[in-house]
Amino acid sequence: MGRDGPRARIAGARVPAGAGETLSALVLANARFWPTVVPAMQAELRAWEAPAAAISDGRLRTLAQQKLTGERFNAEVAATLATLAPRPRRATAIRAIVALELLFDYLDGRTELVVEDPLAEGRRLFAPFIDAITAPGEDTKEAASGGGVVSGADWGYLCALSERTRSEMFALPAARTVSSVTRECARRCAEAQTRLHAAPALGDGQLRYWAQERGAASGLEWREYTAGCASSVLAMHALIAAASDPHTTEGHARRTDAAYLAIAAAITILDSIVDHAEDSARGQTGFVGLYEPGELPDRMRALVREALARCGEAPRGAHHAMTLAGVVAYYTSHPGARAPRARAVVLAARAELFPTIWPALAVMRGWRAAKRARRHLRRAAGVE
Repeated sequence: MGRDGPRARIAGARVPAGAGETLSALVLANARFWPTVVPAMQAELRAWEAPAAAISDGRLRTLAQQKLTGERFNAEVAATLATLAPRPRRATAIRAIVALELLFDYLDGRTELVVEDPLAEGRRLFAPFIDAITAPGEDTKEAASGGGVVSGADWGYLCALSERTRSEMFALPAARTVSSVTRECARRCAEAQTRLHAAPALGDGQLRYWAQERGAASGLEWREYTAGCASSVLAMHALIAAASDPHTTEGHARRTDAAYLAIAAAITILDSIVDHAEDSARGQTGFVGLYEPGELPDRMRALVREALARCGEAPRGAHHAMTLAGVVAYYTSHPGARAPRARAVVLAARAELFPTIWPALAVMRGWRAAKRARRHLRRAAGVE
């Protein structure tokens, strides 16, 4: 975000959702999530266990299985956006969202592997990710340029996840309406991921040049634009959910995408700051290394404020504000959030969301306490 705030505010902006609206959205989402989303989500996750196990390369097979089991929480969070879908089309949206999240999580790990040309390899690997939200019969620039050449032990797994996402998404009534926005979102996500993972080999200059050039009209400062792009799979999930509603317009899609670009930026920065100790132990600076010491609290405060304003401009804004509160609660209740470097940023994010964050924060604290208790019981029983 520029230091003077966003460059332009969308016409007809509404005020951000208040605490009451956000709490109502949380209650409604939970009422839909547990009985209708969880069973379909769990079934979809189970369906990908065999394809992951069938990858012939042992290192890649292990990576796919670790992503599927160790990071399944990502898919669970993504699936919460399917609560926006009308019930008759909710299961379809869930299948598309879960497959896309699994594809993204796998690529996130896959593009961290050291290769001779990280930019070319990242673009090759992310071609199925972009194809996943491309309407059947439409060619992408990636395929036309040879990015979709079939190769690699995991290519079948990548393409299967991609095709699952596409077939389910384009069964939704407004899929073609949102597809151009979703494809733009996928391309910027793929490029940000590729360039971030290439930074250890190529430096940060290539990342900064790309972000400043491409993000000039986004209303975000280049580092926050990069952060938002890197986690823009969340925007893609929101757009899949929007495609479930036949009344969704391209304007709705663009306002939703703008909101999630800011939300995703906050996610990437918070994720990096709570992982800072682990990154440092591996000799890595992480995304927060792009900021000067002491700079982040003010940047986070402004970013959360901007995200809330954009939620107010988007359809179903209270739900998006609730999602923002939920992800901030998740990261700011993480053990890494207690580190001295993280504390001021955590307090800044929470302050901007007061009081709407407290219900989500209470849930996250309870969830983490239950996880610790289960882990303690397993250790006591000799299971771990």
